[in-house]
Amino acid sequence: MTDETSSRRSASEVLWSHLDLAKEGSVDDDLAENFADDVIVLTRWGSFHGHRGMKELADRLAVELPDMEFVYEEVLVERDFGFLAWTATASNGNRVDDGADSYVIRHGRIVAQSIHYTLQTDQPST
Repeated sequence: MTDETSSRRSASEVLWSHLDLAKEGSVDDDLAENFADDVIVLTRWGSFHGHRGMKELADRLAVELPDMEFVYEEVLVERDFGFLAWTATASNGNRVDDGADSYVIRHGRIVAQSIHYTLQTDQPST
């Protein structure tokens, strides 16, 4: 996708493209199509920068929630701001019941994102 084509997409189109590619597990395609090169992501683990930082986060999610199945509970977009409430279940029994991401989308790319979720495990406590 060219930068000119990308910049014509609405914030809603960008966010839905990201969500569709995330469900497919297409991290590289998602980054190329939907995220600015200098994207900033804020999480409880700290700040992550650029596509490299996004790949680190994708790797973390894949370890915590292998073979995850997402359910998008709520998707809202107003102007250049998006919000996603989500849940997920994983093949290892882990789950997320309270996922919440927010996005700033400008010129057809996600330029900033925040991610929060609580990992629930079925591991017995010791």
